[in-house]
Amino acid sequence: MAPKSVDPAQMRASVLAVAAWLRDDTLPTPARADLAAAVRMSARTVAQLAPGASVEVRVPPFVAVQCIQGPRHTRGTPPNVVETDPRTWLLLATGLLDLDDAVAAGAVSASGSRAVEVAAYLPVVAI
Repeated sequence: MAPKSVDPAQMRASVLAVAAWLRDDTLPTPARADLAAAVRMSARTVAQLAPGASVEVRVPPFVAVQCIQGPRHTRGTPPNVVETDPRTWLLLATGLLDLDDAVAAGAVSASGSRAVEVAAYLPVVAI
């Protein structure tokens, strides 16, 4: 079963709903539902832009998606994983943070030789 397509306008609206917090982390954390929608839709957009199953993007507790063409992973821990927290993911998804910088700072775990290929599909929405 193919994943449901993400509507670009809905994804943009969900990210804009948390944009002030992304720009200023002293503001209160957005409502869980708003944060979850922004994370899920932006990650699923990356999966749509880069279909495949060579890299897994994980943003616990909200979403894990597979993307990037290449050998398919089916069992156990994938060889290529990008994992981060919701705020860092949204900073990446909006272009407010660069993947290489986030990995260097320890805010993103990128394991496997192909994990950093996700950067080619970021940002998915500019704010």
